[in-house]
Amino acid sequence: MSQIAYPSVALGAWAWGNDGTFGGGLSPEDVRPVFDAARERGLNLWDTAFAYGMGTSERTLAGFLADLPRDSYLVSDKFTPQCADASSDTPVADMISRQLELMGLDRFDIYWIHNTVGAPRYTEELARYFEGRDDAPVIGVSNHKLAEIRQAGEILRAHGLRLGAVQNHFSLINRSSEASGILDWCRENDATFFAYMVLEQGALTGTYTTANPMPADSARGQTYNPIMDKLEVINAEIARVAEVHGVKPAQVPVAWAVAKGTLPLIGVTKPGQVADAAEAAAVRLADEEVAGLERVADSLGLDVIRFWEKVMD
Repeated sequence: MSQIAYPSVALGAWAWGNDGTFGGGLSPEDVRPVFDAARERGLNLWDTAFAYGMGTSERTLAGFLADLPRDSYLVSDKFTPQCADASSDTPVADMISRQLELMGLDRFDIYWIHNTVGAPRYTEELARYFEGRDDAPVIGVSNHKLAEIRQAGEILRAHGLRLGAVQNHFSLINRSSEASGILDWCRENDATFFAYMVLEQGALTGTYTTANPMPADSARGQTYNPIMDKLEVINAEIARVAEVHGVKPAQVPVAWAVAKGTLPLIGVTKPGQVADAAEAAAVRLADEEVAGLERVADSLGLDVIRFWEKVMD
């Protein structure tokens, strides 16, 4: 299995899929400067999925990667059960082949089981597909509870493979992957925990307020706008910590995720977000700052588990 030297943060291309989650639409021309800014910063790990716009995100990213040396970037892609051909005898192999062709690649660097719908069956097929192959990627699972992570690890081990990564929603206002022991499991099993939605799709950046809400027609707006008054409380504490360190508020939740021993996965749609992410990874929060941020966040009692997720109990 591949051994990967990860950059300080991973960058997500979910919003590039224009699937209605974020509101508005992004063309390849819109996000090309984002990709270029990432290259300039040495951030070369891109996370995508066929589910992000039914191939739209993958196609956009592929267009940027096409003329670059294959060893100059890392691609993280996913098997999404809901997008698979349920009538096929080999849905995982079929999707991998489809995705590789769509992206013009001969391999992925990280490949995930996106969620737990039919997961044991699909994990078994994935394990058979990569068993004994020198080009096997790092294999990960996303949106899995601890018991499901352990089960996936056992399936992979039976085929001479290992579970090398876990990707879950993890932020100041959703720490269930920590409370459930998943972060501890990752440390004990040398698996990288990818923390996605660290910024809660912009809700923890200070950009949005009750007076300046998210787009009302977006899925994120429908989730966060009704609790914006409470988000203003944690954002005020984030801003206070940011001022102490001389950084932007949006950099503090990313620095917090690094302090927790995770690899932040940051969705990017503007070049400035790339710069913020890169600089945030270098910010070192004191233990008392981490604890203080968590105390304020916990006091709000927020539930931001989205429709595709579950509490990691």
